[in-house]
Amino acid sequence: MPKIDRNGVEINYEIYGSGPALFLTHGFSATSKMWDDQINTLSKHFTLIVWDMRGHGQTDYPDDEKLYSEEETIEDIRAILVNLKIDKVNIGGMSLGGYMSLAFYYKYPEMVESLLIIDTGPGFKNADAREGWNNYALKQAKKFDEFGLDSLIGKSKEMNPINHRNAKGLVNAAKGMLTQKDDRIINELPNIKVPSLIVVGEHDKPFLAAADYMEKKIKNSIKIIIKDAGHAVNIDQPDAFNDEVKRFLLS
Repeated sequence: MPKIDRNGVEINYEIYGSGPALFLTHGFSATSKMWDDQINTLSKHFTLIVWDMRGHGQTDYPDDEKLYSEEETIEDIRAILVNLKIDKVNIGGMSLGGYMSLAFYYKYPEMVESLLIIDTGPGFKNADAREGWNNYALKQAKKFDEFGLDSLIGKSKEMNPINHRNAKGLVNAAKGMLTQKDDRIINELPNIKVPSLIVVGEHDKPFLAAADYMEKKIKNSIKIIIKDAGHAVNIDQPDAFNDEVKRFLLS
């Protein structure tokens, strides 16, 4: 598993196949292993890059809470791409990973070929709604602080506790990466100029409205609802998900 050192933090990533670059980011408390069902199929057509965000999987778990943030995550993504000499990328992710992909586009639009936004919310215009989300994120931090990785037992497949080194990284990630500071990203949606695929599971009720909203706001977008799938749509229905990604990127 390749790693890069960015300012003393080792970032774990994996690369498969050849062709146009496709970079995928996992959700909060998941890891790069959530894309296992995509590797064989998508690497036949693309250079597929998956990675572990800070405090997750095989990437480092710094003690300093300040090293967990949207800004650090964006720069980690860029560092991997620069290390691989990739100037232009199809980038996306699931849930928090999708939000970070939108944030990456916000800062580095010239590096993005297309966006894949999977079971993701674009943030909040309403300050009260954002505060409610941040309270949820802080509750997640408290839960991992009190109960450790046992908090993930019985959760869906992508949140397998054995894939993490410890729970402290998830505490810091919840505080610094899952929380949101402002409405920049949701306000940027009408300015997105690249083709965008919005994917959501039929049963992922909290994110269906967000998918509708993004479809309306992003001019060059396609929304796909995958049947018999929940929040981890790529795990619940991997064949259908893979087919939609290929159709979008290869058409």
